[in-house]
Amino acid sequence: MLVNYQVQNRIAEITLNRVDKRNALNSEIVKELSNAFNNAEHDENVKVIILKANGDVFSAGADLDYLKKLQSNSFEENLADSNLLRKLFEQIYSQPKIVIAQVQGHAIAGGCGIASVCDFIFSTPNAKFGYTEVKIGFIPAIVAIFLIRRIGEGKAKELLFSGDLIDANYAKEIGLVNYISAEDKIEEEVLAYAGKLCKTTSAQSIALTKQLLNNVQDLPLTEALEFAAEMNAHARSTNDCKNGINAFLNKKKIEW
Repeated sequence: MLVNYQVQNRIAEITLNRVDKRNALNSEIVKELSNAFNNAEHDENVKVIILKANGDVFSAGADLDYLKKLQSNSFEENLADSNLLRKLFEQIYSQPKIVIAQVQGHAIAGGCGIASVCDFIFSTPNAKFGYTEVKIGFIPAIVAIFLIRRIGEGKAKELLFSGDLIDANYAKEIGLVNYISAEDKIEEEVLAYAGKLCKTTSAQSIALTKQLLNNVQDLPLTEALEFAAEMNAHARSTNDCKNGINAFLNKKKIEW
């Protein structure tokens, strides 16, 4: 298996397991990742998803054999292959459950793209991040759509146009990375953070809030406010909202 999947304590761990190839991406691993995220999305016992990797590298992007194969593909074949990655990125970004990337080593090109579409990124201090596509005559097409949303157009241009690698501290400074954890602590701290979210947040609220954030950014102000008002009204009718308000009014502690 190129991707390992396990669930424990309402947390799904999806682990890249192509260590001999530095967890490089090809169509097979993209399909396995998509299947794993689909399993987590539809598992009622899962509230939070952790995306991680075995080995010293989170993901080095596309592997050399894969890149060679792309050179002989027709446009239609390359478009179909590109759509596999597009669908995976969209699947992770639109996932109704919180997704945390646990980046213990370098995340480069497509590997950095996969981390970028997660809700949170925890990184070790030694990890490097970068979208190096322009250095080999390629373009960071799909990830650009999501990166602009994450860090803004100015910083996205800085990273995408240069193709340079940046360290974890700078990645945190520009908003790409959320938290930096020591190498021997990252596993523990990510699990603790995921566990806290499981216990203190409503799954229905998280799903609706993610839907809200994903949709309002591209709407005109009036339409965005109308959509937000509709989401507000919808949220009030959910069981989680009713149970949460009841617990608050009766001064009872609620664990989700």
